[in-house]
Amino acid sequence: MGSKVEYVESSHIYATNYVRNSKAIGVLWGIFTICYAIIVVVAFVTPEWIGDTLESEYPGRFGLWARCYFHSSTGGGEDCQGSLDDLSTVSSPAFRAATVFVGLSVILALLAICSMLLFFFFQSTTVFHICGWIQVSSAVCLVVGVVTYPAGWDASEVKRTCGTSAGRYELGECGLRWAYLLAVIGCLDAIILAALAFILATRHVRLQAEPGYAANGSLYKGEVNGGFVGDAQSVAGSRKSLNLHPVLLMPQPHHPGGEADRFSEFSNRTGRSKSSAYRAEYASSIQNFQL
Repeated sequence: MGSKVEYVESSHIYATNYVRNSKAIGVLWGIFTICYAIIVVVAFVTPEWIGDTLESEYPGRFGLWARCYFHSSTGGGEDCQGSLDDLSTVSSPAFRAATVFVGLSVILALLAICSMLLFFFFQSTTVFHICGWIQVSSAVCLVVGVVTYPAGWDASEVKRTCGTSAGRYELGECGLRWAYLLAVIGCLDAIILAALAFILATRHVRLQAEPGYAANGSLYKGEVNGGFVGDAQSVAGSRKSLNLHPVLLMPQPHHPGGEADRFSEFSNRTGRSKSSAYRAEYASSIQNFQL
């Protein structure tokens, strides 16, 4: 019976810890979802996907839809071209496709953040499923954009900076910049967040059954009070280890007539009874009840 009580208590402790940890993981999931949205927005608007190196003749840097050149010969500043309002200004069809897919990824990432408001109106399981599918779609769009982008490295604007050796999936004299690497990290982040959302939506704590009664109607000790200490589990120095029985002392009630309750006359000590529990000095004030 001791093992049964220990198992019930450990399962309740596991359930409590799981609920506490799942809430903490859910909070972290929400924080990293916001971080993922920031990552894709920064990667989308920054023209730092590829850029010149020390070997490049004409310094420049390129993003999804914008490209910037630095006119060092004339002493002028940086000249940036390309606009989201007119995709025809984007230098390559592959860059246009990457811009569209990464833009969809940004919209879906922001939609996932807005969907977290549904926690106030629906069950968490439903909301996690919705956000999980949104993050899966965002991850797919971002992956497609990251994979499609190198196909536009054969554009004439890119070859001007990266050299004639540049081509599809060939950088030539240019190098990858931090925004492209940030987009790759965003792909992994979106996949992990989507998987975590589905885990939080599908895994639940099974409610523990209340301790019941045995078939004969008796109640095993320890099934109601987890702190009950059996005779075989007494603590050194405790009441059970000293083999003391609990006794409840109660004052004897007095009747209006002045006659107090007393033990039966048959409970008095006699010559035939050597171990009677009756004590005359306690009969007038208290009653003993053995627990």
